[in-house]
Amino acid sequence: MDMKKRIILELRNRNPAEVAEMVVDSCQSVSGEVEGLTDKFTELEALSMVNVGLSSLAKMPTLPKLRKLELSDNNLSGSFETLSEKCPNLVYLNLSNNKIKELSNVEALQNLKSLQSLDLLNCEITSLDDYRDSVFELLPQITYLDGFDQDDNEAPDSEADDDEDEDGEDGAGPPGDYDEDDDEDEDEDGSEGGEEEEDEDDDFGEEEDDEEQADVQGQKRKRDVDDEGEEDDEDD
Repeated sequence: MDMKKRIILELRNRNPAEVAEMVVDSCQSVSGEVEGLTDKFTELEALSMVNVGLSSLAKMPTLPKLRKLELSDNNLSGSFETLSEKCPNLVYLNLSNNKIKELSNVEALQNLKSLQSLDLLNCEITSLDDYRDSVFELLPQITYLDGFDQDDNEAPDSEADDDEDEDGEDGAGPPGDYDEDDDEDEDEDGSEGGEEEEDEDDDFGEEEDDEEQADVQGQKRKRDVDDEGEEDDEDD
């Protein structure tokens, strides 16, 4: 599918000004230029054109709110002046696996003052001596190159952070879990204690029964003795 048809398909009858994200990966640019995108995409913030056969960005429309641009796996070699003119607020730019060979090819990116992260993986430029130091020096505004800063600290991954937050919530457990466990333990202890108290009450009751039986037997013996005494008196 060519790029124009793909963009029409992705629009889904929406107004271009309503679209904040557009992905047209693996479609085909007939002319090697950006096709189908216009200045009407005023709210576009993220655009992905991976593996679409681009060799030039000369026809890139003006996208004032664009912050993230994916251009990996194309045939771009330079002439990136258009990006600073048409997409001045870019924060993230992926140019991996393009035909970028020299530092001069990316020099025009100096004008992207908001650029923080640049990817040039699998481009010939990465084989240059002191490649990383040279790019950081050429583009002092960027923080991350190929996913790492100058101290080799990895760039934060928003998806990973979300997963960690979710794991953290799961790990913490819903409110009250521990209380419920404690309550269960207390209930178990309480039930055992209750059984012990019942046992003690039963023992106490048995002791009272024994005492009552002893009293009854004692009174009976006393009556028997009294009766014997009366019989003796009658005999006399």
